[in-house]
Amino acid sequence: MNLIPEDIKPYLNLLHPILMWVLLGLTVYALYLGVQARRTRTAEAEVRKELIKGKFANRHYQIGSLILALMVLGTIGGMAATYINNNKLFVGPHLLAGLGMTGLIAVSAALSPLMQKGQDWARYAHIGLNVAIVGLFGWQAVSGMDIFQRILQNF
Repeated sequence: MNLIPEDIKPYLNLLHPILMWVLLGLTVYALYLGVQARRTRTAEAEVRKELIKGKFANRHYQIGSLILALMVLGTIGGMAATYINNNKLFVGPHLLAGLGMTGLIAVSAALSPLMQKGQDWARYAHIGLNVAIVGLFGWQAVSGMDIFQRILQNF
């Protein structure tokens, strides 16, 4: 029993890369917001007064939550589209790095309550995990384009 029409299946492979490129852009924006939130926290009183108006910490938290949800859904969606179109997953560096990123972002987000309580070690771990995610994300974008080109050739 085939629940997905054959003429729709190839387009499923396009959703994942489009979502991931949007997600990469959101991730860079979240990085900017996080840097600004940190600047706000550590700034002198006069500068802090101006920076507070940007609500960087709140926006960072909101965008981070969106990124977490989209990354989990994007990972599952990419794996599902691959399986639907090929009846198997291709276990390789792209998949493994994507799964690793999904795990890292879950741990990073889980540190939020500790950061809100002022735990500096949690902030540093959050920053370190997110730097690793951005690095892996850049590599994922490059390796994903090779896969995307192969998908386009089969269209």
